[in-house]
Amino acid sequence: MPQWIDACATDDIDDEDLIRFDHGGRTFAIYRSPEGEFFCTDGLCTHEQVHLADGLVIGHLVECPKHNGQFDYRSGEARRAPVCENLATYPVRVEAGRVLIGI
Repeated sequence: MPQWIDACATDDIDDEDLIRFDHGGRTFAIYRSPEGEFFCTDGLCTHEQVHLADGLVIGHLVECPKHNGQFDYRSGEARRAPVCENLATYPVRVEAGRVLIGI
């Protein structure tokens, strides 16, 4: 059973954008899709451990700022080289205008 952590307000993230969230010595990335849904992945690229929060969100993809590798943040799937290892994903729920992630 996940431990639910209050990460941010829903208003903290624009549609088609992401923010960095650090907790317990770990870094997460929290995304808001074009449809207004929220998602969470590990916050570091699996290729060279660069913060994805410095990257670009296009539709349902996040592009790493260092080598332009891409992930589908909904599933964590690596979508464009040089990344070849998927991102871990975490459950998200929204309560009273707050985004909670399950870790």
